[in-house]
Amino acid sequence: MKFTPLDIRQKRFETSFRGFAARDVQGFLELLAAEFEDLVRENIALKDELKRTQLELERHLERERALQQTLVTAQRVSEDLRDAAKKEAEIVVAEAELQSEKIVHAAHQKLVQMVDDINELKRQRTRFEAELRALVSGHLKLLEAVTAPDAEAPVRVDDNVSFLAPKKAGTP
Repeated sequence: MKFTPLDIRQKRFETSFRGFAARDVQGFLELLAAEFEDLVRENIALKDELKRTQLELERHLERERALQQTLVTAQRVSEDLRDAAKKEAEIVVAEAELQSEKIVHAAHQKLVQMVDDINELKRQRTRFEAELRALVSGHLKLLEAVTAPDAEAPVRVDDNVSFLAPKKAGTP
């Protein structure tokens, strides 16, 4: 059973012979009621403060949960970004390696082509030198034959020219 300060104030006791002094009992009850009233007010104030504190605690806990979720999300996003950047870097490196292999292959092909071109030019030079030597040798032999001191008769150039010239009609 709960008592209120009003219950304490309204409480009446029977008087008996040799009982307590009614004024002292009534004064004590009044003092007790005042103290009890103060305790009830303080209890109500403490309960209100407890509710406010609990509400504030719940708000703080909700904020903490939100912050934890945000932190977890940020960590996950950070890891995803790092993984994506790593994959992209691997792709870039692979593409660069492929491109460098293509460049090296093209350079090697150009080198092979240049070596082939140089060898072909050397062959052409050798053939040209041989043909030139043969031509010069042939002309030298022809010159020696024309100017040979022991030749029976000097060859006249006019005879060669008339022999090579086109014949006119009616001339034998």
